[in-house]
Amino acid sequence: MTLSLTFLLLAAYLIGAIPTGVLLTRLAGAGDIRQAGSGNIGATNVYRVAGRGLGIATLVGDALKGIVPLLVARALQLPPEQTALIAAAAFLGHLYPVYLGFKGGKGVATALGIFLVLSPATVALAALLFGLLLWKWRYVSLGSICAAAAAPPLVYFFTSSLPLLLASLFVAVMVIVRHRENIKRLLAGSENRFKA
Repeated sequence: MTLSLTFLLLAAYLIGAIPTGVLLTRLAGAGDIRQAGSGNIGATNVYRVAGRGLGIATLVGDALKGIVPLLVARALQLPPEQTALIAAAAFLGHLYPVYLGFKGGKGVATALGIFLVLSPATVALAALLFGLLLWKWRYVSLGSICAAAAAPPLVYFFTSSLPLLLASLFVAVMVIVRHRENIKRLLAGSENRFKA
């Protein structure tokens, strides 16, 4: 691995590790989001605890953590193998941020940013699936899990790239794993429904 790639991977991780929800809620005087609601640092919990505006801002900020490193990779015209590694590094940063003792979020918004760069068409179809499931059952977690599961085959269909497929599989599996408690609550019928 070259020094320049090592630097890019480290930079992608550190960008991904920026705890958007924690920073925004603290700046807004809403306290530590990790001590409120579900304790998750992501957009859904911020939305429920601190309001629509901060929730949307967290969603955008977390998505940018996936977008920015991959736009740099694209600008540098890196091969798919290296682009896939950078995507994984940014995503791992969000899941295991060094700034928060390696305790991060579930990765949905950062995955969204990654897929927006890798395959915008994938995002369009996965977002449609997410929206339909949210409209029908009002579970953000169910929509997130199903959209994540749909993303890898869509990425491969639209890009025909094995490295990008593997990166997408990694992202999707980790999103689903991070939702394991939500899955238990969905099966038990105790998951919180989304209220607009």
